[in-house]
Amino acid sequence: MPETLTYDKLFAGNVMPVVTEAATVVSGAGSLVRGTVLGAITKAKGTITPGTNTGDGTISTFSLLAPAIIGSYKVTCITAPTAGGANNAKFSVVTPNGTRLADATQNVAYANHLSFTISNRTSTDFVVGDSFTITVVAGSGKLTTVNSANVDGPSTPYGILCDAVDATSADKAATIYMTGEFNSAALTFGGSDTAATHKAALRELGIFLKTNISA
Repeated sequence: MPETLTYDKLFAGNVMPVVTEAATVVSGAGSLVRGTVLGAITKAKGTITPGTNTGDGTISTFSLLAPAIIGSYKVTCITAPTAGGANNAKFSVVTPNGTRLADATQNVAYANHLSFTISNRTSTDFVVGDSFTITVVAGSGKLTTVNSANVDGPSTPYGILCDAVDATSADKAATIYMTGEFNSAALTFGGSDTAATHKAALRELGIFLKTNISA
């Protein structure tokens, strides 16, 4: 038999049938209230693997930016550093789908799809052809509060939390609404996001937001 829902301020207008799904809220998401809009962690940092390099510099401070895609990025030295240990070698950066991004310069913070810095040499300069492979891997699929500033996937909505959970220090099982008609004023978002930020994306999921709510 279909579940009968009791009307509360989370729902809008006439209570329509909703679809729910079991999910996991990721540890560290904090204490979340009913009506929190959640997004899924779809990607994560992988590994940095140097090629058979002559230069002994490394890549450090690697993190994801929002455009990052799953797969292997290739970072290859295309211009050796100028003489005297200048540590200014140039590297091409190619995405997993073969698109060449802006070039990276040794010892200068890079920010395009990925954020990283190619460090100074210790004793030996890079030469043309030295390379690194940086991987972006699939995320856990666990949920956290949606926030358009997130870079690992939860920047777009996945569903709405049915009941409060405290995932401050451990993953927590939860139930989420996947469809339905909801009171936009009763929803909770991350960062500076509002209902307007995600209204179109939620509508594509079958979640409809309303502002005119019956008493």
